[in-house]
Amino acid sequence: MYLVSMREPETLQEAIEYFADYQNCHNFLVAIRWPQGVTCPHCGSQRVRYMASVRRWQCYEKHPRPQFSLKTGSIFEDSPIVLKKWLAAMWLIVNAKNGISSYEIHRGIGVTQKSAWFMAHRIRTALHTGCFERMLGDGGEEVEVDETFIGGKARNMHADVKARRITGRGPTDKTVVLGMLERGGIVRTEVVRNRRKNTLHHSIKETVAAGTALYSDDLASYDGLNREYAHQTVNHAIRYVEGRVHTNGLENFWSLLKRGLTGTYVSVEPFHLHRYLDEQAYRFNERKGDDWDRFYRAVKGIFGKRLTYDRLRGRVRTRGPKHGGATPASAPA
Repeated sequence: MYLVSMREPETLQEAIEYFADYQNCHNFLVAIRWPQGVTCPHCGSQRVRYMASVRRWQCYEKHPRPQFSLKTGSIFEDSPIVLKKWLAAMWLIVNAKNGISSYEIHRGIGVTQKSAWFMAHRIRTALHTGCFERMLGDGGEEVEVDETFIGGKARNMHADVKARRITGRGPTDKTVVLGMLERGGIVRTEVVRNRRKNTLHHSIKETVAAGTALYSDDLASYDGLNREYAHQTVNHAIRYVEGRVHTNGLENFWSLLKRGLTGTYVSVEPFHLHRYLDEQAYRFNERKGDDWDRFYRAVKGIFGKRLTYDRLRGRVRTRGPKHGGATPASAPA
């Protein structure tokens, strides 16, 4: 059992007090990462020895990197920030309903704002679920599908910013996000290139099990889904609910997402948007648990993932529609 000296923390204050002791951080993370015993993250060998004086392990197999620490092979790798601050920042992010800005993290845990911004994006990387374990609706659940536009309002922009960003009318310069919600269950989001039929159908077919009861609005791009799904639509120009046919669950999620983007983060570049989607989707999907449950599940996702500063700033590109194809951010959020 990893919490040996007290019960599970229920509040931020209790978590800060508990993880202030490095040995508690150590025991907690070791139990999560290596429940069957410590193994070398480079070669998988169990022939390792812990060196308490330097807080590292020595692997006895022959390879170029015989020493490793708890941070090796995790989102914490190469970070000089102590574990107690990392865990406090993670607690704040996963339990703040509308998100928490890098400036609040910077003031709260005592790191620079630039470090807090980098930490927050690394934590969002840990919240990404990666390859999905199952298709939505595979248990007979109903699924809602809807898309929304993310982008600043022209009336709120300075003249020079407006001239640079607004090139057309309506949603022309906004980023399209597709959402799919399993009623009573989880939501999945994806940044897509456009709202065309081929784009939306491809994402839906990869995520929702065939034969599922699928509900959407009457956007023409959804036409043809009834060949593989029990697809029904509602015309929002007339009504928002027609029996069980509605997308109000997803509208609720969009409301939570945009409240965080506009009220907390204020300015989010399309290049980084997929990480903010991962953050809000994680909190929504873990809404039925308490603060400790959300924190514990988030910590389980920190291993096997890296996000370097160069990649975060777009100096190392990662292809794919989830990254929106946009330019790197010019200002932290």
